[in-house]
Amino acid sequence: MDLIVRAIATVLGIVLNAYFWIVIISALLSWVNPDPYNPIVRFLRGVTEPVFYKIRSIIPFAVVGGFDLSPIVVILAIKVCEIVVVGNLMRLAYSLGGGMPM
Repeated sequence: MDLIVRAIATVLGIVLNAYFWIVIISALLSWVNPDPYNPIVRFLRGVTEPVFYKIRSIIPFAVVGGFDLSPIVVILAIKVCEIVVVGNLMRLAYSLGGGMPM
């Protein structure tokens, strides 16, 4: 059972880390004017814009003076999830297996 929980925590950590980098790259691309028909740009916008839009609709001050703060909010949320959810899942896995966390 501990291996399943540890595997879930590891996969979740990898997914959160990948989305972290996708958000970073998308935020950097927003500073330049990339080709909107580029498949990579379309993928990045398609994956991040729904989350950014939701943040902008929930937090009215997400755009300050033309500067979009929604990627920062998403990055903070990702890091909190990594610390809280993945960390607690790993602790649970180690307690189920009787081992000590490294």
